[in-house]
Amino acid sequence: MSFSSLRSRTRASLKFLPLALGILLCPAAALAEPSADSIAVNVDQAKLVKLPTRVSTIVVGNPLIADVTLQTGGILVVTGKGYGATNFIAMDRSGEILVDRVIQVEGPTDQLVTVYRGVERESYSCMPVCQRRITLGDGERYFKSAMDQAGSLNNQATGTAAAAKAN
Repeated sequence: MSFSSLRSRTRASLKFLPLALGILLCPAAALAEPSADSIAVNVDQAKLVKLPTRVSTIVVGNPLIADVTLQTGGILVVTGKGYGATNFIAMDRSGEILVDRVIQVEGPTDQLVTVYRGVERESYSCMPVCQRRITLGDGERYFKSAMDQAGSLNNQATGTAAAAKAN
C-alpha cells in the first residue's frame, strides 16, 4: 500500500469521527438533561403544575418517590418523597388520559454537609448556620432522634394552639 493511499484512507476515516462521537455521546446528553415532559422536584419540596381543569383522577406510579394532590382549578401539587423517577397519569371522568408525565425527584439543593460516624450518616443544612436536616439514608438513631424532636415540638405547638382556642 502506498503512502498516498494510506493518507487518503486516514482522511476519509477522520471525516466520520465527529459523526461517530456525536452518535456515541447523544444518549449521555439526553440523560444529563431532564426532558421537557418531565417534572423535576427536590426531595422534601413541592412544585405546582397546571393541568387541564377537567382532570378528575390522578394515578402515581410510585408514591414512595413522589406524592401528588389535585387542587381546584387544575392545580397539581407534586411533592418529592424519595430519590428516583416515577410518573403520574391524569384522567378525566370518562377515563381518557389527559396527561402522562415523568416526575424526577432529586437531592437537596441547599448546602448539605454529611458527617459519617463509622457506618452511621448524619446530614446538616448549613445555610448560614449548620443545623440538623434529616435526609433519606441517614443513620436510624440520628433519623429517629430528629423525628422525635420534631414530633414533640409539633405536639407542643398544636397543644398550645388548642389550649388558646379553649380559652
